[in-house]
Amino acid sequence: MNAPVNAPADGHADGPAAGGRIAPPGPTGRRRGAGYWLSSLWSMLRFDAAQARQYAAVMVFTQVMLGAGMSVVYGFCYPRVTPAAAVYIATGTPALALIPLGFSIIPNSVCRQKLAGTFEFLWSMPVPRSAQGASTFLLYTVLALPGMVLALIISAFRYRIRLSVSPEIGPAVLLCALMAISVGYGMAVAIPRPAITNLITNALTFVVLLFSPIVFPLSQLPGWLAAIHRALPFYNMAVVIRAGLTRGVVSGLTVSFLVLLAWTAAGWALTGWMVSRRG
Repeated sequence: MNAPVNAPADGHADGPAAGGRIAPPGPTGRRRGAGYWLSSLWSMLRFDAAQARQYAAVMVFTQVMLGAGMSVVYGFCYPRVTPAAAVYIATGTPALALIPLGFSIIPNSVCRQKLAGTFEFLWSMPVPRSAQGASTFLLYTVLALPGMVLALIISAFRYRIRLSVSPEIGPAVLLCALMAISVGYGMAVAIPRPAITNLITNALTFVVLLFSPIVFPLSQLPGWLAAIHRALPFYNMAVVIRAGLTRGVVSGLTVSFLVLLAWTAAGWALTGWMVSRRG
């Protein structure tokens, strides 16, 4: 995903790179094989990173405010925050920080590109579209991490809990970030009308932050609603991240990883399908 840019006739795009201009990536020579694809991916990563400088700080700020801010607000809903409740709230903060990024910020950015008329230009660059999509997913997965970590630190300090960090936290966080970005981007590309995308993302963020069992146990929901959440990604995001931050709190970890992998694959498949339809 790229921020809106202008495309002058000389084939360059205005951007925040050195000198105020960067050239659209376009590896020359043999345009096939792994070497060409990796070269294209590296070119797109540089291009996307230059554009992301404009709003990276805003992304981090939004993640911190929604992640740490919501965790603090949830604490007011308890007459007394017990140690168990504090653990659930604090360890749910990373998921709260990642969900708005993937399901709101990124889709709305794609909507702005469509309204500005730059979306078609960005997809017309002389690089494989698979490399362009991979660049978006990889870059924003990395950009998602600082705000998420800062929100977790603030929440853990607020509730004065000690986290038991394990090696599982690495793949859990990376998978959750990649899943949220993949599904959000695929949804934004697939929906033709930006107004509908904006409506869905706003409603989705509201429903998820208020009604998903991220900062409270799944057992507190009615059976039918708990069954729905087991198939949705949001509860499972909290499960795999919580497993990497605590000991003896989480069960059914394998199922949650499989659910997240399925949603990630669905996001990639949706994006690939829409890209192939564009020719």
